[in-house]
Amino acid sequence: MNAFPAAELIASVIWIVCAATAVAGALVAALSTRIIRSVSGLAMCCVGLAGLYYFLNSPFLALMEVLIYLGAVCVNVVFAVMLAEPDEPARARAASNRWWAALALIVSGGVLWGLVHLSLAAPGSPSHPPINDGSVHAIGVSMLTTHSFAFELISVVLLVAIVGALAVARPGRTRSV
Repeated sequence: MNAFPAAELIASVIWIVCAATAVAGALVAALSTRIIRSVSGLAMCCVGLAGLYYFLNSPFLALMEVLIYLGAVCVNVVFAVMLAEPDEPARARAASNRWWAALALIVSGGVLWGLVHLSLAAPGSPSHPPINDGSVHAIGVSMLTTHSFAFELISVVLLVAIVGALAVARPGRTRSV
């Protein structure tokens, strides 16, 4: 029995608020038709994820979520929107897009049902001690020893993204399409 039931209730409410913020932001980002609203939804989702990381006793990952995704990715997308051609013609939406959306909704619902079914049917797992303490030193050692391939792969992906952004931005706003 917990000595502080109010603290457990507050922790549950904080977790629900962070999770709801992440899910709402992801929905806004995915369902919005305007790019600025999508970027705002992405920022809201990142704030919710940072809250979940902080709630899970990983303040370093929470800070990196805010710095990298809010401070870099969202700002870069906003700059890309500002550099885009202002008079691009609107593309006609095909009727087949509705069928793809319906199919995606059905598949997503099936996957969600399967995950919920598996999580409810799975036996309770024993509590395992944490692998590391989540400190910056432990994360650095893990990234450079156990997960070095993933670390290098992320570096290559970021390099390709930077080169691609430079290639797209090089002609400037006056290019003829």
